[in-house]
This record gives sequence, structure tokens and C-alpha cells, in this order.
Amino acid sequence: MCNLYNVTTSQEAIREQTRAMVDTLGNMEPSIDVYKDRMAPIVRNNKGLRELTSVRWGMPSSKQALYQAAAKRADKLRAKGKDVNFDELLKMEPDGGTTNVRNTLSKHWTRWLSVENRCVVPMTKFAEPDPARRIEGGRTPNAWFARSAEQPLIFFAGIWVPQWESVRKIKEGLIVTDLFAFLTTEPNALVSRVHEKAMPVTLTERDEVEEWLTAPWEQAKALQRPLANDKLILLEVA
Repeated sequence: MCNLYNVTTSQEAIREQTRAMVDTLGNMEPSIDVYKDRMAPIVRNNKGLRELTSVRWGMPSSKQALYQAAAKRADKLRAKGKDVNFDELLKMEPDGGTTNVRNTLSKHWTRWLSVENRCVVPMTKFAEPDPARRIEGGRTPNAWFARSAEQPLIFFAGIWVPQWESVRKIKEGLIVTDLFAFLTTEPNALVSRVHEKAMPVTLTERDEVEEWLTAPWEQAKALQRPLANDKLILLEVA
């Protein structure tokens, strides 16, 4: 599961590659490491316009997942002899968000697969923890993947949702915000050496970006496929 990627590029380059008509991003830093639940640049279809903007990473988790989490919390509270208002507990259940979307047949995701909820996510490299290099008693180093050694601008195929009400962090409480995530698929031969379950759906060509942002789902879903082995390299482990 990809929960870290880097964007080292300019707003001008993103707009040029995606034909974004509106830029509400503000001033973008020249290099950004993006972690789960952080704000990040995306280019989205928004009210008939293609917009470059900043959105929080992590789509809403399923109702079932949140229900199960709230139920466990309720059981712990009851075990301590406390009264539980389950409806309120469920409403306030923290949802850190789902960063990677794999099962596009799920009813939870199908409502957001049409063109108006499509986006592309700019990136220059992405990380996967490499368990083969895990440091005993310490951290697991990341393997970094990019299109080439020059780390050109490419994109994840993503989806987004506007003005979603949820609790992302307990200290924030109930908030309303735009959210995004990107699709994953089976890994290619290179990525599977590090992560054998999945890799992000990656778009390296302008016509792929255009197709993802404009084509009906029956056509666009063909882009949810492993990237060809010769279109990706392993940069480093860090």
C-alpha cells in the first residue's frame, strides 16, 4: 500500500501536462513529501472545469469499517461500566481515510467512478516499505520508484469527493472537507519484488491523463492495470 510519495515539479508543469484551466493551489513548494491524511496537489474535474488545487489525501472509509470500529469502542466502554450512545459514537468515529482504492466493483466506490469525481495526482516518485531490508528492532526502509532516473512528472489515477463530513482526527472533531485517493492494481515485476500485493495506477502519457479525466468508466477502467516493467525504475532504498 502506497502511503508516501514525492512531488518535485512546478505548478506550470502540472497545468501544462494536464491542461488544467483553473489554478487555486496557491504557492506550491518545489518539492513535497506527501503522507497519509495530508493536503496535496491534484488536478480534478470540478463543475465542468479542470482545476489544479490542494485536497486532503484519504477517501472516506466504508460504513462497514467505521461501524465495526465504533462497535469495538462501544464494547470497551461498556466493559468499563460506561453508558454508550452508539449513534453519537458512530458519528464521531475517527476516519483517517482510505488512501488506496483497489476494488472498483465495491458499491462504496462505484458512486465516485464517473468523470465528475475523477482526478489525477501529480508525483515524481512513490515509496513502498521494503521488508527485505527491515532493520531489526527498528524501521523498515522505503524503496522509491520513478519513471526514470530524471524523475519526470507523472500521475496517479485518482478519485475525489467534495465536502465530506467526518472526524479525521479526534482533536479536530467533526469537519467538512474535500478528499481524494488513487487507484491501485496488481504490481508489475519490479514493484512485486518489494510489495507483492499492489501498486498505484500510474499514468505516464498525456493521452492516458486525458482518457482518465474524460472517458466513460467502461473505457477508463482499462487504465487500472500494472505499469509496463520498462516504464518504471527502482531509485533507492532509504
